[in-house]
Amino acid sequence: MGTNQHLLRSIVPIIEQGGVKISEDEVIMPDPVLVGRNPVKLEKLSEQTGIDKWTTDLDKELEDEDNQVYFDALRTDLRPPHIKKAIAAGKHIYCEKPTALNTADAVELHKIAEEKGVKHGVVQDKLWLPGLAKLRQLREQDFFGELLSVKADFGYWVFEGDTVPAQRPSWNYRKEDGGGIILDMFCHWRYVLDNLFGEVERVSCLGATHIDKRYDEQGEPYDATADDAAYAIFELENGVVAQFNSSWTTRVRRDDLVTFQVDGTKGSAVAGLREVWIQPHSATPKPVWNPDVDSDHNFFDDWMLMPNQQEFDNAFKIQWELFLRHIVKDEPFRWNLLEAAKGVQLAELGYEASEKREWIDVPSLI
Repeated sequence: MGTNQHLLRSIVPIIEQGGVKISEDEVIMPDPVLVGRNPVKLEKLSEQTGIDKWTTDLDKELEDEDNQVYFDALRTDLRPPHIKKAIAAGKHIYCEKPTALNTADAVELHKIAEEKGVKHGVVQDKLWLPGLAKLRQLREQDFFGELLSVKADFGYWVFEGDTVPAQRPSWNYRKEDGGGIILDMFCHWRYVLDNLFGEVERVSCLGATHIDKRYDEQGEPYDATADDAAYAIFELENGVVAQFNSSWTTRVRRDDLVTFQVDGTKGSAVAGLREVWIQPHSATPKPVWNPDVDSDHNFFDDWMLMPNQQEFDNAFKIQWELFLRHIVKDEPFRWNLLEAAKGVQLAELGYEASEKREWIDVPSLI
């Protein structure tokens, strides 16, 4: 994530485009320092990107007053202590999520950042995906009418790592290292639901570890102790019911790796990462249930592809530019450490709901 989405697809393109344009005679130009544990990897990244400054000494860089923002893409369990250290050094914070393993630690990060007076933001990239941006546009145009329900299907087959290399890191499947699909994905689902459809009020969830043995980056077997699938229902403040399936143990037969179907009284839409298919009330077919006869009706043909009416940049890059404007020009930026804590809270309550096999209320963190 740090290398691909944030460095190669966000910071480097921002530099190459001449910075974030504020006006005809003002731009914001990031001046990054690459920080990591492996000097060989850092040197290679430096050569690849043209960014000269790199180091394995984070403490030294935190002491440097020229460095104003600390960005964190560490493993979840390592994130809180490093963010606290950066806040103590007076740095503004931008980081990946989840921000912590539990709600109390996530809320504490927001509290100490506010007390120190530093600005803070958290990556909530899916809000700027073309597919979800189009859903937001449809809602603003009242395409759906009264919103009824949301269904999301996310996931793909992550190989075990024995005969085919796994496409996700092994720590994702060890609960003791901060792994688990509920912690990973519920942080996404919280901000997607809150921002597009309504705030989450209750959650019911069943988490599962379908594959309990996997192979790490060295080909060594290990016990997969974290959940690799979650089946959840969220009740929103406006009565909307949202059903979300998340799985790293499913094979894809749908339009995209994640799809969101939104149903309303006036119409429905199905969004993937980039495309959206719509079906207004006036173009809705009238099927009749009869399993005793073959049907040649193709229901996919009843949907219309929503046209692209604008150009869409990389979602991570868009949010980076908004955060940089927030830091330099003090423009509003609401996706902060408190919003991130809401995601951790939903994950924690999801685990509780799964363990107790009951509905759990989602109290306000404000």
